[in-house]
Amino acid sequence: MTADMTPSLDTTFAALSDPTRRAILAMLLEDDMAVTDVAEPFHMSLAAISKHLSVLTTAGLISQEKRGRVKWCKLEPDALRAASVWMQGFGQFEPVHLDAFERFLEAELVQRDGANDTAK
Repeated sequence: MTADMTPSLDTTFAALSDPTRRAILAMLLEDDMAVTDVAEPFHMSLAAISKHLSVLTTAGLISQEKRGRVKWCKLEPDALRAASVWMQGFGQFEPVHLDAFERFLEAELVQRDGANDTAK
């Protein structure tokens, strides 16, 4: 990871840290949307939604385009690529499956106890 990627990742993760912005991104997965349509399901002012959209735009996660008198928002899926690559670096270790680990330990204990009983 190079140092010049850090500000971009910081901006991306800061944008993703808010549940409203994550919900907006999920909505835009379906299709481009007018700003007023993006705002509709949220109980906040259009100005507040515009601030969220500005954060997403600054992070490069969405783009905004004026079509006539309507401003449209479009998801920019490639913008998450650097964050995804960074997060995948943590996937190099196998997750611990506790149920499987517990069964393994039980089998080891039974086997060890069986060996101890045989030795007596």
